[in-house]
Amino acid sequence: MEDLEMIATSIVRPREVNQAGRVKEIHLTPWDLFLLQLCYLQRGLLFPKPDQKIDDIVSRLKTSLSIALDHFYPFAGRLIKVKNDDGSVSFSVNCDGSGVKFVHASAMNVEISDIVDYSGFVDGFFSSFFPANGIKNYQGVSNPLLMVQVTELKDGIFIGFGYNHTVADGKSIWKFINACSEICSKEVSTHHLVLKGWFLDGVDYPIHVPDPEAKAPSYVASTRTNLQEKVFHLTKENVLKLKAKAKDEAGPSDDRKISSLQAVLAHVWRSTVRNRGVNREEEIHCRVPADMRLRLEPPLEKECFGNVSQTGIATTNVGELLDHGLGWPALLINKMVGSQKNETFKAFAENWLKSDKIPIGFGSNSLVVTSSPWFNIYSNDFGWGKPVAARAGPPYLNGRLNVFQGGEEGSLDLQVCLRPQVLVNLSKDVEFLQYVHSCNHLV
Repeated sequence: MEDLEMIATSIVRPREVNQAGRVKEIHLTPWDLFLLQLCYLQRGLLFPKPDQKIDDIVSRLKTSLSIALDHFYPFAGRLIKVKNDDGSVSFSVNCDGSGVKFVHASAMNVEISDIVDYSGFVDGFFSSFFPANGIKNYQGVSNPLLMVQVTELKDGIFIGFGYNHTVADGKSIWKFINACSEICSKEVSTHHLVLKGWFLDGVDYPIHVPDPEAKAPSYVASTRTNLQEKVFHLTKENVLKLKAKAKDEAGPSDDRKISSLQAVLAHVWRSTVRNRGVNREEEIHCRVPADMRLRLEPPLEKECFGNVSQTGIATTNVGELLDHGLGWPALLINKMVGSQKNETFKAFAENWLKSDKIPIGFGSNSLVVTSSPWFNIYSNDFGWGKPVAARAGPPYLNGRLNVFQGGEEGSLDLQVCLRPQVLVNLSKDVEFLQYVHSCNHLV
């Protein structure tokens, strides 16, 4: 991108690398290894431009990042890859304090409104605001496990985070960002690291897996030029309307409690499928991540650090989905989420270990939900006010749906990635737009 100027790149390390009691090596579990061939996940925050000088802002951010890494030290490490005698490889996290990548960039031709209103091909200017594009999780051997990019805009600042998903899930990265902002603004942090400390019984660690560099992935990624993205917004009022509609259509015979998020996901799922023009007999899926921390037996610490999420899959076909109202898919998603328990978490790992350890894959007709409205977005004040918006960066996937808190309490922002014609159809869909509108608001 011609508008982006790379000003400086550096490595930020923890202040104290050899703290007493720090774990030196963390073995990866089946749920971590399952993600090796996926790319780093990336999230970002958009802020109005502070009154401070950009050099002072960058210096302050690097200092707060260094302090936060004292607590969240796995992010400052690297993956270790060991070649085994049987031709397999093993991975673990080496907590050696090698540091995270920090990028300072400038895009003075871009304004806040360009990002808030952005809609178009995923290879546009916005992807360049994220620091870990194209890096796969297994490449954490030679790449930092966390990367941060601060981009100065004409009237704002965008802070992008790219992280290795084998080391942390969405809850953990936002907990880390919350700690960084707290340190940056208050010079203290109430956040401390609690490692997940949970492994499958009866398994020898480190686990032997096929070399991800030699094994072809089980899915074909869409090329960057055939996908577009757009952000839609739901007011609190419309979220509640969708929830009421879903509960009413589900009927009183079922005592399950459909949540607001499940109703919204059902609405988006029906709408995207309706506008894809897929055959009625085609099997379709809605993939929703579940935080397993409190679902395990015994439960883990609520705020423990690591990758402790499990993706549940609601499955039906096009005809069934479209022939029913909103309550039917909402209940389908509700039952699927409710089924994510200790037994299913362990069963997945055990079955995966018995298989060829195939990496993760997505079908072409999936709605893939990432992020969560429960992540703490708008308290991330680095000392110059709360964010205008949160956004996701690459990797891009057909059917990806990032769900974020909206700027107003109870509202939601939906960052949707679809093929161009499907997105055009969706943007004209009267039934969809009855509750959802384009995200062109500012907090």
